[in-house]
Amino acid sequence: MKKISSVLLAQLIAFSAFCQGVEMADGLRSDGKIYILVSILLVIFLGLIAYLISIDRKTSRLEKKLEENKPS
Repeated sequence: MKKISSVLLAQLIAFSAFCQGVEMADGLRSDGKIYILVSILLVIFLGLIAYLISIDRKTSRLEKKLEENKPS
């Protein structure tokens, strides 16, 4: 989990550094729409992370069941 959070932080820093010189970002920032855009992207990204975590948990459970039912 620490790796995921450090990667997310690095991506956020890179994204904010990239947007500082972009004309479109300045227009969105002046209108206040940049916050809407960032929040939508954040919700999508968090949804993907939650989905990946749930898939990982399900596969771990299935692998554990297979190990238990495996004939020795």
